[in-house]
Amino acid sequence: MLKKHWFECHFITIEDAQYPQQLKESYCPPIVLFYRGKLDLLNTTMLGVVGARKNTSYGKQALKNLLPSIVTKPITIVSGLAAGIDGISHEITLQARGQTIGVIGTGIDVTYPKEHQALQSQVAQFGLLLSEFPLTSKPFRSHFPQRNRIIAGLCETLLVVEAKEKSGSLITASLALQENRNVCAVPGRIDALMSVGCNQLILAGAKPILTANDLLEEFLS
Repeated sequence: MLKKHWFECHFITIEDAQYPQQLKESYCPPIVLFYRGKLDLLNTTMLGVVGARKNTSYGKQALKNLLPSIVTKPITIVSGLAAGIDGISHEITLQARGQTIGVIGTGIDVTYPKEHQALQSQVAQFGLLLSEFPLTSKPFRSHFPQRNRIIAGLCETLLVVEAKEKSGSLITASLALQENRNVCAVPGRIDALMSVGCNQLILAGAKPILTANDLLEEFLS
């Protein structure tokens, strides 16, 4: 049976028909995905968005410029519901009445960070909330690299918006490259700490994103 109920939490396994094929073919796919929300979003075209937890106003403005046009196509925004760029991506998508998937590093019934409780509820209500961790699982540090591989495995293209030289966002970008996904980055000032990682990605071959059309081209190629 496709939908299985455990308290208020549903789950699918890698053997179920609605398990996303692109994730199944990725490295070390999760055997079980716990979820709340619209499971059919797993079969849509997806843009992963990751970036700094301590973003600047530049990163927020970049997302405001890019995402509203993207989500009307429609393209589903996938992110990690973390503080900073992740949360802003979900917020902007929901405000634009777009589709969004939040992949979290805790149990479905746990919110991290706590200030995202309302946002996580909105994602579960209007989009899709995903986790490979069972109910009550806490936000252990090791969970977040595992979550990142799911984001990289689900998306067709990954966008990095503000990242330090060494950051989880760059790890996600590396995972996406290993999965043969398109990797893009928003460039920034060469003296801006939060733009070092993005500028390095561009130097290494990631596509610089200046407009929404630059992103849309990745889905047409």
